Amino acid sequence: MNEMFQLEGTTLRIILPQELDHPMADLIRKGTEMIAGRTYIRTIVFDFSETEFMDSSGIGVIIGRCKSMGFSGGEVAATNMNERVKKIFMVSGLQKLIRVDTV
Repeated sequence: MNEMFQLEGTTLRIILPQELDHPMADLIRKGTEMIAGRTYIRTIVFDFSETEFMDSSGIGVIIGRCKSMGFSGGEVAATNMNERVKKIFMVSGLQKLIRVDTV
């Protein structure tokens, strides 16, 4: 779990797994809540460099982090997305909610 979460100052980088499905979404949700409970987080960056599949629970966990960061005045970003994940972002409207870094 520690490899998935990287804290650098007030930025939490989440290295997402190959498949972002319901069990992984729960793990990410619980992990971010635990870290945010101990540390001030200003930015969450979802790193999709390893992700090939994401279902609706993955979309839900990202939206949930957007809401929680919005309440605290923080921001959420996504980076290293492949074409499949970009398409999911477009269809779901996630690109309107979070910053998408093109790297």
